Amino acid sequence: MPFDANKNMITAAFITQFHDSYEIASQQKDSRLQAAVMDRGKITGASFTINDMGTIEMQQITTRFGDTVWDVPEAGTRNALMADYGVFVPVEKRDLRKLIADPQGPYLQLTLSASNRKKDDVIYRALLDTVLRKTSNTGAFAPVALPAAQKIVAGGTGMTKAKLIAAKSMFRRNECDEQNGEDLYMTYNADMLTQILSDTTLTSADFMAVKMLQEGAVNSKWLGFNWLAYEKLDSVSAGDPAVVTKTAAAWCKSAVHFGTGEDYNVDIGPRRDKNNTIQISVDASYGAGRAAENKVVAIDFVA
Repeated sequence: MPFDANKNMITAAFITQFHDSYEIASQQKDSRLQAAVMDRGKITGASFTINDMGTIEMQQITTRFGDTVWDVPEAGTRNALMADYGVFVPVEKRDLRKLIADPQGPYLQLTLSASNRKKDDVIYRALLDTVLRKTSNTGAFAPVALPAAQKIVAGGTGMTKAKLIAAKSMFRRNECDEQNGEDLYMTYNADMLTQILSDTTLTSADFMAVKMLQEGAVNSKWLGFNWLAYEKLDSVSAGDPAVVTKTAAAWCKSAVHFGTGEDYNVDIGPRRDKNNTIQISVDASYGAGRAAENKVVAIDFVA
Protein backbone atom coordinates (compact mmCIF):
# COMPACT_ATOMS: atom_id res chain seq x y z
CA MET A 1 0.00 0.00 0.00
CA PRO A 2 1.53 3.42 -0.97
CA PHE A 3 2.45 5.74 1.88
CA ASP A 4 -0.13 8.45 2.54
CA ALA A 5 1.29 11.31 4.60
CA ASN A 6 -2.22 12.55 5.38
CA LYS A 7 -2.93 9.33 7.29
CA ASN A 8 0.23 9.45 9.42
CA MET A 9 -1.16 9.60 12.96
CA ILE A 10 2.16 10.27 14.74
CA THR A 11 0.99 13.88 15.26
CA ALA A 12 -1.63 12.55 17.68
CA ALA A 13 1.16 11.74 20.13
CA PHE A 14 2.78 15.21 20.23
CA ILE A 15 3.82 16.17 23.72
CA THR A 16 1.19 17.64 26.02
CA GLN A 17 1.22 18.45 29.71
CA PHE A 18 -1.08 15.57 30.60
CA HIS A 19 0.51 12.62 28.79
CA ASP A 20 4.06 11.44 28.27
CA SER A 21 3.72 8.02 26.65
CA TYR A 22 1.71 5.99 24.12
CA GLU A 23 -1.41 3.99 24.82
CA ILE A 24 -0.90 0.69 22.96
CA ALA A 25 -4.16 -0.54 21.40
CA SER A 26 -5.57 -3.83 22.64
CA GLN A 27 -4.07 -6.60 20.57
CA GLN A 28 -2.53 -10.06 20.71
CA LYS A 29 1.16 -9.51 21.43
CA ASP A 30 2.62 -13.01 21.66
CA SER A 31 2.47 -16.15 19.53
CA ARG A 32 0.07 -18.64 21.12
CA LEU A 33 0.27 -21.47 18.60
CA GLN A 34 4.02 -21.77 17.99
CA ALA A 35 4.64 -23.73 21.20
CA ALA A 36 1.77 -26.09 20.29
CA VAL A 37 3.44 -27.48 17.13
CA MET A 38 6.76 -29.04 16.16
CA ASP A 39 9.20 -26.15 15.81
CA ARG A 40 11.85 -27.00 13.22
CA GLY A 41 13.83 -23.88 14.08
CA LYS A 42 15.96 -22.10 11.51
CA ILE A 43 15.18 -22.99 7.90
CA THR A 44 17.57 -22.28 5.04
CA GLY A 45 15.91 -22.21 1.65
CA ALA A 46 12.50 -21.64 0.12
CA SER A 47 10.85 -24.67 1.77
CA PHE A 48 11.40 -27.61 4.07
CA THR A 49 10.18 -31.20 3.94
CA ILE A 50 8.18 -33.32 6.36
CA ASN A 51 8.43 -37.10 6.05
CA ASP A 52 5.40 -39.20 6.95
CA MET A 53 4.94 -42.94 7.30
CA GLY A 54 1.96 -45.25 7.67
CA THR A 55 1.53 -48.24 9.97
CA ILE A 56 2.32 -51.97 9.65
CA GLU A 57 0.91 -54.98 11.49
CA MET A 58 2.44 -58.30 12.50
CA GLN A 59 1.15 -61.35 10.62
CA GLN A 60 1.00 -64.94 11.83
CA ILE A 61 3.57 -67.29 10.30
CA THR A 62 1.92 -70.61 9.49
CA THR A 63 4.44 -72.24 7.11
CA ARG A 64 7.84 -73.57 8.08
CA PHE A 65 10.66 -72.37 5.85
CA GLY A 66 8.19 -70.34 3.86
CA ASP A 67 8.88 -67.27 1.76
CA THR A 68 9.36 -63.95 3.48
CA VAL A 69 6.34 -61.67 3.21
CA TRP A 70 7.27 -58.01 3.38
CA ASP A 71 5.10 -55.32 4.91
CA VAL A 72 6.08 -52.05 3.28
CA PRO A 73 4.61 -49.02 5.06
CA GLU A 74 3.06 -46.31 2.96
CA ALA A 75 5.32 -43.25 3.10
CA GLY A 76 5.51 -39.79 1.63
CA THR A 77 7.29 -36.47 1.74
CA ARG A 78 5.48 -33.20 2.34
CA ASN A 79 6.70 -29.78 1.30
CA ALA A 80 6.13 -26.72 3.48
CA LEU A 81 6.72 -23.47 1.62
CA MET A 82 8.36 -20.49 3.29
CA ALA A 83 6.90 -17.02 2.81
CA ASP A 84 8.27 -13.57 3.60
CA TYR A 85 6.43 -11.00 5.72
CA GLY A 86 7.21 -7.48 6.82
CA VAL A 87 5.88 -4.42 8.60
CA PHE A 88 7.30 -0.91 8.18
CA VAL A 89 6.45 2.12 10.34
CA PRO A 90 7.60 5.68 9.50
CA VAL A 91 8.37 8.26 12.18
CA GLU A 92 8.95 11.80 10.87
CA LYS A 93 12.35 12.91 12.22
CA ARG A 94 11.09 16.43 12.91
CA ASP A 95 8.48 14.90 15.20
CA LEU A 96 11.05 13.18 17.41
CA ARG A 97 11.92 16.27 19.42
CA LYS A 98 8.20 16.91 19.99
CA LEU A 99 7.75 13.50 21.59
CA ILE A 100 8.62 12.43 25.09
CA ALA A 101 7.94 8.74 24.39
CA ASP A 102 10.74 6.83 22.67
CA PRO A 103 9.48 5.75 19.22
CA GLN A 104 11.75 2.72 19.34
CA GLY A 105 9.87 1.45 22.40
CA PRO A 106 6.11 1.23 21.73
CA TYR A 107 6.52 1.41 17.95
CA LEU A 108 8.94 -1.50 17.99
CA GLN A 109 6.58 -3.38 20.31
CA LEU A 110 3.80 -2.96 17.75
CA THR A 111 5.91 -4.42 14.95
CA LEU A 112 7.09 -7.39 17.01
CA SER A 113 3.51 -8.12 18.09
CA ALA A 114 2.45 -8.12 14.42
CA SER A 115 5.22 -10.62 13.68
CA ASN A 116 4.08 -12.95 16.47
CA ARG A 117 0.47 -12.83 15.27
CA LYS A 118 1.61 -13.73 11.77
CA LYS A 119 3.21 -16.92 13.14
CA ASP A 120 -0.19 -18.00 14.47
CA ASP A 121 -1.86 -17.19 11.14
CA VAL A 122 0.67 -19.37 9.29
CA ILE A 123 0.18 -22.28 11.72
CA TYR A 124 -3.63 -22.05 11.64
CA ARG A 125 -3.60 -22.14 7.84
CA ALA A 126 -1.29 -25.18 7.90
CA LEU A 127 -3.80 -27.00 10.11
CA LEU A 128 -6.72 -26.55 7.72
CA ASP A 129 -5.32 -25.94 4.22
CA THR A 130 -3.95 -28.38 1.66
CA VAL A 131 -0.37 -29.57 1.91
CA LEU A 132 1.91 -30.66 -0.94
CA ARG A 133 2.92 -34.34 -0.80
CA LYS A 134 4.65 -36.90 -3.00
CA THR A 135 5.14 -40.65 -2.55
CA SER A 136 8.18 -41.33 -4.77
CA ASN A 137 11.46 -39.71 -5.67
CA THR A 138 10.37 -39.29 -9.26
CA GLY A 139 6.80 -38.20 -8.58
CA ALA A 140 5.48 -34.68 -8.35
CA PHE A 141 4.06 -32.99 -5.29
CA ALA A 142 0.25 -33.10 -5.20
CA PRO A 143 -2.09 -31.20 -2.87
CA VAL A 144 -3.61 -33.18 -0.01
CA ALA A 145 -6.68 -31.68 1.67
CA LEU A 146 -7.96 -32.31 5.16
CA PRO A 147 -10.50 -35.13 4.53
CA ALA A 148 -14.19 -34.89 5.38
CA ALA A 149 -13.68 -37.65 7.97
CA GLN A 150 -11.62 -35.19 10.01
CA LYS A 151 -14.26 -32.45 9.90
CA ILE A 152 -17.20 -31.93 12.23
CA VAL A 153 -19.91 -29.98 10.39
CA ALA A 154 -21.81 -27.11 11.98
CA GLY A 155 -25.18 -28.82 11.69
CA GLY A 156 -26.94 -25.54 12.41
CA THR A 157 -25.61 -25.45 15.99
CA GLY A 158 -22.92 -23.66 17.93
CA MET A 159 -20.08 -25.31 19.82
CA THR A 160 -21.71 -28.14 21.75
CA LYS A 161 -20.67 -30.86 24.14
CA ALA A 162 -21.39 -33.46 21.45
CA LYS A 163 -18.94 -31.80 19.03
CA LEU A 164 -16.17 -31.62 21.62
CA ILE A 165 -16.69 -35.28 22.56
CA ALA A 166 -16.68 -36.25 18.88
CA ALA A 167 -13.38 -34.42 18.36
CA LYS A 168 -11.79 -36.10 21.37
CA SER A 169 -13.04 -39.47 20.15
CA MET A 170 -11.41 -38.94 16.76
CA PHE A 171 -7.99 -38.54 18.36
CA ARG A 172 -8.54 -41.69 20.44
CA ARG A 173 -9.72 -43.66 17.39
CA ASN A 174 -6.65 -42.49 15.45
CA GLU A 175 -4.28 -43.38 18.33
CA CYS A 176 -2.96 -39.84 18.55
CA ASP A 177 -4.02 -38.71 22.00
CA GLU A 178 -2.49 -38.65 25.49
CA GLN A 179 -2.36 -42.48 25.47
CA ASN A 180 0.41 -42.17 22.89
CA GLY A 181 2.15 -39.26 24.57
CA GLU A 182 0.51 -36.54 22.47
CA ASP A 183 -0.54 -33.12 23.74
CA LEU A 184 -3.89 -32.00 22.34
CA TYR A 185 -4.75 -28.38 21.54
CA MET A 186 -7.89 -26.48 20.60
CA THR A 187 -8.37 -22.95 19.28
CA TYR A 188 -11.25 -20.84 20.55
CA ASN A 189 -12.51 -17.31 19.99
CA ALA A 190 -14.91 -15.01 21.80
CA ASP A 191 -18.01 -16.58 20.16
CA MET A 192 -16.95 -20.07 21.15
CA LEU A 193 -16.11 -18.93 24.68
CA THR A 194 -19.58 -17.44 25.11
CA GLN A 195 -21.25 -20.64 23.94
CA ILE A 196 -19.14 -22.88 26.16
CA LEU A 197 -19.65 -20.81 29.30
CA SER A 198 -23.41 -20.65 28.59
CA ASP A 199 -23.83 -24.40 28.10
CA THR A 200 -24.88 -25.98 31.42
CA THR A 201 -24.09 -29.46 30.07
CA LEU A 202 -20.46 -28.36 29.91
CA THR A 203 -20.20 -26.25 33.03
CA SER A 204 -22.46 -27.80 35.75
CA ALA A 205 -20.83 -30.36 38.02
CA ASP A 206 -17.15 -29.88 37.38
CA PHE A 207 -14.77 -28.08 39.71
CA MET A 208 -12.67 -26.76 36.85
CA ALA A 209 -15.84 -25.63 35.09
CA VAL A 210 -16.84 -23.68 38.18
CA LYS A 211 -13.42 -22.05 38.11
CA MET A 212 -13.99 -21.26 34.42
CA LEU A 213 -17.25 -19.50 35.24
CA GLN A 214 -15.64 -17.56 38.08
CA GLU A 215 -12.74 -16.40 35.89
CA GLY A 216 -14.77 -16.03 32.69
CA ALA A 217 -12.21 -17.97 30.66
CA VAL A 218 -11.70 -21.48 29.33
CA ASN A 219 -9.23 -23.25 31.57
CA SER A 220 -5.90 -23.90 29.89
CA LYS A 221 -6.40 -27.70 30.15
CA TRP A 222 -9.99 -28.91 29.85
CA LEU A 223 -11.67 -31.95 28.29
CA GLY A 224 -8.22 -33.25 27.41
CA PHE A 225 -7.33 -30.19 25.32
CA ASN A 226 -5.03 -27.25 25.92
CA TRP A 227 -7.17 -24.26 24.93
CA LEU A 228 -5.54 -21.45 22.96
CA ALA A 229 -7.28 -18.14 22.25
CA TYR A 230 -7.23 -17.24 18.55
CA GLU A 231 -9.70 -14.69 17.19
CA LYS A 232 -9.03 -15.21 13.46
CA LEU A 233 -11.00 -18.42 12.99
CA ASP A 234 -12.24 -18.96 9.43
CA SER A 235 -15.66 -17.40 8.97
CA VAL A 236 -18.26 -18.09 6.28
CA SER A 237 -21.57 -16.23 5.98
CA ALA A 238 -24.42 -17.78 3.99
CA GLY A 239 -28.20 -17.73 3.72
CA ASP A 240 -30.88 -15.09 4.22
CA PRO A 241 -30.86 -14.11 6.98
CA ALA A 242 -27.11 -14.67 7.03
CA VAL A 243 -25.78 -17.46 9.24
CA VAL A 244 -22.12 -17.14 10.21
CA THR A 245 -20.18 -20.38 10.53
CA LYS A 246 -16.69 -20.43 12.03
CA THR A 247 -14.06 -23.16 12.16
CA ALA A 248 -12.09 -24.11 15.25
CA ALA A 249 -9.08 -26.38 14.93
CA ALA A 250 -8.09 -29.22 17.24
CA TRP A 251 -4.76 -30.99 16.83
CA CYS A 252 -1.95 -32.85 18.53
CA LYS A 253 1.49 -31.28 18.72
CA SER A 254 3.11 -33.48 16.08
CA ALA A 255 0.41 -32.57 13.53
CA VAL A 256 2.16 -29.46 12.18
CA HIS A 257 5.80 -28.53 11.60
CA PHE A 258 6.76 -24.84 11.76
CA GLY A 259 9.96 -23.26 10.47
CA THR A 260 11.55 -19.83 10.65
CA GLY A 261 13.73 -18.31 7.96
CA GLU A 262 14.40 -14.80 9.19
CA ASP A 263 12.92 -14.08 12.60
CA TYR A 264 12.65 -10.52 13.89
CA ASN A 265 15.11 -8.95 11.49
CA VAL A 266 14.75 -5.49 13.02
CA ASP A 267 16.04 -2.34 11.38
CA ILE A 268 15.69 1.20 12.68
CA GLY A 269 17.19 4.03 10.71
CA PRO A 270 16.72 6.98 8.36
CA ARG A 271 15.20 6.63 4.90
CA ARG A 272 17.36 8.78 2.64
CA ASP A 273 14.66 8.74 -0.04
CA LYS A 274 12.05 10.08 2.40
CA ASN A 275 13.81 13.18 3.76
CA ASN A 276 15.59 11.06 6.38
CA THR A 277 12.32 9.93 7.93
CA ILE A 278 13.04 7.35 10.62
CA GLN A 279 11.74 3.92 9.62
CA ILE A 280 11.17 1.03 12.00
CA SER A 281 10.89 -2.28 10.17
CA VAL A 282 10.59 -5.93 11.10
CA ASP A 283 10.73 -8.62 8.45
CA ALA A 284 10.57 -12.37 8.86
CA SER A 285 10.13 -15.61 6.92
CA TYR A 286 7.79 -18.33 8.16
CA GLY A 287 6.48 -21.63 6.86
CA ALA A 288 4.38 -24.50 8.20
CA GLY A 289 2.95 -27.75 6.92
CA ARG A 290 0.59 -30.46 8.17
CA ALA A 291 2.39 -33.73 8.91
CA ALA A 292 -0.67 -36.01 9.12
CA GLU A 293 -4.36 -35.54 8.39
CA ASN A 294 -5.56 -37.88 11.17
CA LYS A 295 -3.93 -35.61 13.76
CA VAL A 296 -6.14 -32.61 12.97
CA VAL A 297 -9.89 -32.08 13.46
CA ALA A 298 -11.77 -29.08 12.08
CA ILE A 299 -14.93 -28.17 14.02
CA ASP A 300 -17.52 -25.90 12.41
CA PHE A 301 -19.99 -24.06 14.62
CA VAL A 302 -22.59 -21.36 14.17
CA ALA A 303 -21.29 -18.19 15.79
